[in-house]
Amino acid sequence: MTKIVAQCFISVDGVVESPEQWHFPYYDTAMESAVAAQLHQADMLLLGRATYEVFADHWPHQGNDVLFAKRLNSMPKLVVSTTLNTVEWQNSTLIRDLGQLAAVTIAPDRHITVSGSATLVRSLLDHDLLDELELLVHPLVVGHGARLFDKGGKHRPLNLVRSTTFDTGVLHLVYEPI
Repeated sequence: MTKIVAQCFISVDGVVESPEQWHFPYYDTAMESAVAAQLHQADMLLLGRATYEVFADHWPHQGNDVLFAKRLNSMPKLVVSTTLNTVEWQNSTLIRDLGQLAAVTIAPDRHITVSGSATLVRSLLDHDLLDELELLVHPLVVGHGARLFDKGGKHRPLNLVRSTTFDTGVLHLVYEPI
């Protein structure tokens, strides 16, 4: 059975936008292990347009000695976008809507990970396609920026399946939709 898991860096006030501006002071070996575990058990990366553009601009230019670079560059990637015409990053495939995702998820025991991509995460959750939501909640209020859940979202109860507190104060919360 295919499993789709989203992992997001998020602030206490729900901001997920531009984590590179606020997340690194909290990055430690425990967080690295959580990110690595999710990335290395996945056999495919699913990205929304904005995250794809940031990743595609950065990761192809990193050497294999940079943590996660070899894995991210080599693994198959699906990019959900209605505005992009092409995707150039190695092993990337453009899909226009979540309906096309069904053709990919029929492979047995596929593990797909979503990194960032807040709009995509909301859509997956709203369409009952998300199996797990991993939040790495950083102990700070960013105060501005896009939030993971905005107004107008669908009411959706979640079940907390595990939680860990890192020494930096980051909470690693893993939820399954009910």
